[in-house]
Amino acid sequence: MPEDRDWEAYKVPPTRTPVSERITSVPNPVNIFQTVFNYVVDAPVTFVREWIERQQAKNRYYYYHQKFRRVPDVSECLEGDYLCFFEAEAQWRRDRLVDQEIVEIIRERVGACKQREGPNQFQNCAKEVELLAQVTKAYQDRYGDLGVHGNARTCLMKQKHRMMEERKAQANASE
Repeated sequence: MPEDRDWEAYKVPPTRTPVSERITSVPNPVNIFQTVFNYVVDAPVTFVREWIERQQAKNRYYYYHQKFRRVPDVSECLEGDYLCFFEAEAQWRRDRLVDQEIVEIIRERVGACKQREGPNQFQNCAKEVELLAQVTKAYQDRYGDLGVHGNARTCLMKQKHRMMEERKAQANASE
């Protein structure tokens, strides 16, 4: 291998890319369009967006933690107070959905316990099965036989009739 290299045959590339020089004095229309777009469209939109985000950061609203105030029951509403009837009905529907979810959660727990325990499910899942029986009985006592179109008033009447039957049975038992 020769000691002296021919540097002209194997030139080293330049270390920096040369900057192209402008040939014309007319400004680039792309740069003008970008500048106009930034000042006319982008800057106002960015300003409004940042202002809205600052306002939302001040008062956060978590839709999944909505808490409703308790309103009087249908039995406590005055005659002709339709707003009270509406609020009581909405509260009753929310309560019914909550009770349905409670029953469903307990049912899922019982199913998971039975799956986990296998043949020993009758011994080890007895508390969960008993809790499910209590919860479903309470749900059936309150909402059973109302059907799909049940409302707060029919539920109240059902509970009133059940209480009257219990008092009548208690009175017959004491005689």
